[in-house]
Amino acid sequence: MLMTVSYRGADPGDLGYLLHKHPDRVHDFDLAVGQAHVFYPELDEHSCTAALLLEVDPIELVRSKRFRGDAGTLGHYVNDRPYASGSMLAVALGSVFRTAMTGRSDARPELAASPLDLRIGLHAVPLRGGADLPRRLFEPLGWRLEESTGLLDDRFPEWGASPYASITLRGSLRLGEALRQLYVLLPVLDDAKHYWVADAEVDKLLRAGEGWLPQHPERELISRRYLVHQREYVAAATARLAELDQDAGTLTEPGGEAEDATVAEAARPLNRLRADAVLAALDDVGARSVADVGCGPGALLSRLAADPRYTRIIGTDVSPAALETAARRLDLSERSDAQRDRITLHPSSVTYQDDRIAGLDAIVLMEVVEHIEPERLDAVARSVFGLAKPAAVVLTTPNAEYNARYPSLAAGAFRHPDHRFEWTRAELAAWAGGVADRYGYRVEFRAVGDPDPVLGPPTQLALFRVEVAA
Repeated sequence: MLMTVSYRGADPGDLGYLLHKHPDRVHDFDLAVGQAHVFYPELDEHSCTAALLLEVDPIELVRSKRFRGDAGTLGHYVNDRPYASGSMLAVALGSVFRTAMTGRSDARPELAASPLDLRIGLHAVPLRGGADLPRRLFEPLGWRLEESTGLLDDRFPEWGASPYASITLRGSLRLGEALRQLYVLLPVLDDAKHYWVADAEVDKLLRAGEGWLPQHPERELISRRYLVHQREYVAAATARLAELDQDAGTLTEPGGEAEDATVAEAARPLNRLRADAVLAALDDVGARSVADVGCGPGALLSRLAADPRYTRIIGTDVSPAALETAARRLDLSERSDAQRDRITLHPSSVTYQDDRIAGLDAIVLMEVVEHIEPERLDAVARSVFGLAKPAAVVLTTPNAEYNARYPSLAAGAFRHPDHRFEWTRAELAAWAGGVADRYGYRVEFRAVGDPDPVLGPPTQLALFRVEVAA
C-alpha cells in the first residue's frame, strides 16, 4: 500500500518539519499491521514529496486473531487485505504521522496552522459504494479529485473493470486536517476494517473528524462505514456529531442549514441567534414550565437548565440516541434529586398526543416542522395546540426566500436533505394564521438573523399565545 503527500511552497523541504520526518533519511516502523517506511522520492526547489509505504505479511495476517476475514473459507487466505488501501493504511498513517495529524509543529507553527498547496496520491483504493463515492467524500472538503481505473485483468477483459482505483487529491488545506480526513475516509471507501470495532472507535472518529465531519453532507454514511455498521456505535456517533454541528454554527446549522458568509462572520452565529430569539420569546410570555419538543442533543435545554426561572423543563425527541446525548450534556446523572425532578427527558413524537407535555406555559418547536411531511402537519397542530394546549408556542423554521443568499445551494433545493419543505414568509403566515384561528391563539412573527431588505431574515419565528376571553 502506497500513499504520497506532495507540497509546493516557498521552501518545500518544510514538509519534513510538518511530518516530523527528516527528508534525508528512510524511516522504518514495525507496526501491528506490518512494516511501514517513510521516505522522500522528491525534493527540489519547487516541490517535496513524502511517501508512506506499508508492507503487510499475508501469512501473518491470516494467523492474527485481529483479522476479520471469512474464517474457515478460502476467502480467509485469498483476499485483497494486504494490498488494498483501507483500514491498515489508515492505522499506519495514524501511527507514523500521529503528531502531524494533531496539527502541531514546534519548528514551523505558522505553516502547520495554514492551508498548504497539497497533492495526495492513493493507490489500490477500493471503490465499494459506486464510482462516484470518492467525489462525494472528498469534494465537499475542498479537494479536486482525479481517478485512474482500468480492467481487472488485461488478459481477461470479460471480467470487467477493476473495483480499485488510483486517486489523486489536490487542494489547499492544513496538513493535519488532510491527514485526519484520510485516516477516516480510507476505511470508509473500503467499507471494511481489519480489526474488531469497540466503543473507543466513536471517540476516534470524533477526534479525527473535528472541524470537518459534523458539516459533511455524507456524515451519516461516513459514520456507518467507519463504525462497520454497528448500530449502537453509529447511533452514538450520529447524536454527538449532531451536537457538534449545532454548536459549530458556521457552515451548517442544527438542522443542516448552510450559512451565508455574512452571517458566519457575525458576532453570533445563526444557531445562537435562533436560541436567543426563542429564549427572548419565552421571557416575553413569562414561561416557567417549558417543553422543547424535538430537542435533539439538548443545546436549548442546557440554556434553559442554566436559568433558575424555569422550574419545569421537558425535552422530547424521537431519537433515543439524541436523548442520551442530551442527558450527558445536562449531566443529569450527577444532578441532585430536585434537579432531576426539574428536568425530564423522554422519547415522543410531535405528531402524537403526549399528556406529559400538556398544560405547560410554553412548548418550543425549534427547527422541527420542516422535517415533517406536509400531510402530517394537521396532526402536529392537533397534538400541540389542540391537546397539549400550552399558554404559548414558539416555533422557528427556515425562510425559504433567504435561500437565494446561499451560493452553494441550488435553486429550489432545501438547506438540509431531511427537510420535507421550507416555507416562505407568506406560507408560514398562512399556516400559522389558520392554526391560531382554529385552536384559539393569536400569533406574531419575528425575524431571526440579519434580514435581507428583499428576502427577509434567514430564520422566521412565530410566537403563539392563547387568546384570553374578554
